[in-house]
Formats: sequence, structure tokens, C-alpha cells
Amino acid sequence: MAVWAAGVAAFVCALAAPATAATAAEPQPVVKSKSSASSGGKAIPSRRKARLSDRPSLAQKQGLRATEDALDLKSSAALVVDQDTDEVLFSKNAEAVLPIASITKLMTAIVVVDAAQAMDEPLKVSKVALDTPKNNRSRLQVGATLTRGELMHLALMSSENRAAYSIGAAYPGGLPALVDAMNQKAVELGMTDSHFVEPTGLSSDNRSSAHDLSLLVKAAYQHPVLREYSTDPDASVTVGRRMVQFRNTNSLVRNPSWEIGLQKTGYISEAGRCLVMQAQLAGRKLIMVLLDSAGRYSRVGDAERIRRWLDSMPPASMTAALPVPPQLTSAPVTEGDGDLGRSGSDSF
Repeated sequence: MAVWAAGVAAFVCALAAPATAATAAEPQPVVKSKSSASSGGKAIPSRRKARLSDRPSLAQKQGLRATEDALDLKSSAALVVDQDTDEVLFSKNAEAVLPIASITKLMTAIVVVDAAQAMDEPLKVSKVALDTPKNNRSRLQVGATLTRGELMHLALMSSENRAAYSIGAAYPGGLPALVDAMNQKAVELGMTDSHFVEPTGLSSDNRSSAHDLSLLVKAAYQHPVLREYSTDPDASVTVGRRMVQFRNTNSLVRNPSWEIGLQKTGYISEAGRCLVMQAQLAGRKLIMVLLDSAGRYSRVGDAERIRRWLDSMPPASMTAALPVPPQLTSAPVTEGDGDLGRSGSDSF
């Protein structure tokens, strides 16, 4: 009886063993993440790639952003000059030679105007040599036809790179002759720290100083067409079969608190955000230059800080040395995304 019981027990164990082994050997289910499942098991690199704005500017590399000033500006270099007397009211790293981005377009426009080229002449929109999705968000279709005046309007108002490049390519002798004329004009104006290599500002080799750019703004202001084109709030042009609207990249032209006679914005990562203007402030015609502003809206904020500082001073004491009056604050200045434009080097 005991032998029979032992045999039954052995038989039961024999039946259970394969089931147990099979359970142990069965592969466990693999839980895949959505990213690995969609990529066939391959690792997907992070989509958070470094943006152009995350790259340090030349001024930042040189330590200029650490320079303190009494107005607490966010720009690495700044200059405020009386247009009529050349009196310097405010200066910060004004002699530093830095990339100037689309401020370049002012020199391009001056040279083209000096050449007395017809503004009603139709030109083909050209593809910029540095024209890549990383560098440009143009809404001007390559091959479209616009007049020279329309292209210059968009280059100055909306910082359109293809527009600036196209009027440069149509210069007598082409781009090499245009660049030579730009550098010759710089010498003529006394811009001893300036050098240009192309007409748009996409190249970081276009360089100048705040001091030199004040001379450029003063020269550009002498041309009524440049004053008009650069300060228009918006404009519509026919591109191919459709009407396209462009806005000014400088929101201050739509601000009733400002009386701006000429302006130009600029941005590439090496230059930071830049702004030059001629404006009527505190009863005087002033030229303002801001280079390498650190934040997206900081150049506008710096302009407002300067305006409030000037407005807080009596006319007779405007030339008095800083510090800033105690009541002056650095209140944030809001600006909508639409105010930054949707084309040209100022918007990427």
C-alpha cells in the first residue's frame, strides 16, 4: 500500500514538473515605451535641440554683458547721442566692435539710394546665399517680381533678407560692387570700426560699433525714403498671385508715446538683439543704438528705460551725469509675438 502511494506521488510530480518548467521558461512580456515602439526599438534623441538664441553672442563671449550701468540696461553696448549737436548723453561699451545683424540693411539701402537706381524698376526675388531654414523665414517666393521700392520697403520695415539680397544683386556690378560701395561709404562716414561682407546681416562678419552706427543712422536719416520705409507700421505687397501683409519688426513704431523718424532692428545669435533709432525724445532729436540685448523683448525694454530716464530730467539738466533719478524703475515692457515680425533675420 505504501509502495502504491509512493508511485502515485511520483506520477503526480512527473505531471507537474513540465508545467512548472514551462512557466519558468516562458519569456516575460516586454513593455515598450511609445517612443521605442514607434521607432522600431531604436533610441530617439531628445527633441529639445539647442536653439540659435541659446548660443552665446560675441559680446557675451567677451564678457560685455557683465558690464553694469546706471540705467540697468540689458544691452551689452548702448549709445544715446544728440542728433544736432553730437553730444553724447549715454554711453556703454560704445567702441566695442560687434556683429550687427540686420542693421546692415541700412547701409545697403543708403548705397542703393546713392546709386540713384529707379524705385519702380521690377526685380526678381533672389535666393540668399545664406538662405536656409535655420537662417531665414522668408515669405517672398524666389522668382517673384517686385519693384525695387517694394523690396527696399520690406527690407527696412520687416527685415526681409531676400528683399535686401535682391536689391543688392541688382546693384551695378552685382554683389561684389555693392559690398565695395558699402565699405567705401563706411569710410566716407567716418565709420572706422565697421566692415561689411554682404547686404542682409545674416553673416556675423558684418561688424560695427555703437559709435559707428550712430553715424550710419544720422546719414540714413537724410534720405526721406528711408525714413518712410523703415517706420511704416505695416505694408501689403503682391507676391505671385496672392497679397501678403508684412509688419514692422519694431513694435515701438505703433506706440503713440514714441515719435520715431527712422529705425532698424536686427538679430542673429552672434549679435544678440539689436536696435537703432532716430527719435524725438524730451524735446530733442536723438539717435539711439542698442546692441546685443540679452532677452527677446529687452531691446524694447531698454529703449523705454532710456526714454523714461530722459523724460524724468529737466531740459537744462539733461546732460547731467548719471545716476538715474530714484523714481526711475525698470518696469517690464510687453510685446506681442506679432511685433517681432514673421520674416527676415529678426524673427528666428
